[in-house]
Amino acid sequence: VQLVESGGGSVQAGGSLRLSCEYSGYTRCMGWFRQAPGKTREGVAAITATSGRTDVADSVKGRFTISKDNAKNTLYLQMNSLKPEDTAMYYCAGTSRGGTWYRSQTYNYWGQGTQVTVS
Repeated sequence: VQLVESGGGSVQAGGSLRLSCEYSGYTRCMGWFRQAPGKTREGVAAITATSGRTDVADSVKGRFTISKDNAKNTLYLQMNSLKPEDTAMYYCAGTSRGGTWYRSQTYNYWGQGTQVTVS
């Protein structure tokens, strides 16, 4: 499974960005993580392959939306009302095994990351 993120950039507080992750192969669950300098990697949102169930971290609930287009093999993260504390490297992840969605150890496939900077 290969994952390639795009869509990061710099934006002012209150603005929006949409991250995309093109994937190849099947995974049971896909998610977005982020990591700011000096901080641990944080689970942001996840979506399951079968039911399409989504989970979103409390820190971004109501502002971020995860979705998936199976026809395009693309995972999205729509980010609205961005705050400076959302600044981080954002990673797309996939897992072929079960586990807790917000734990990075659950995932065995990772993209290279895309930087989001909010000022």
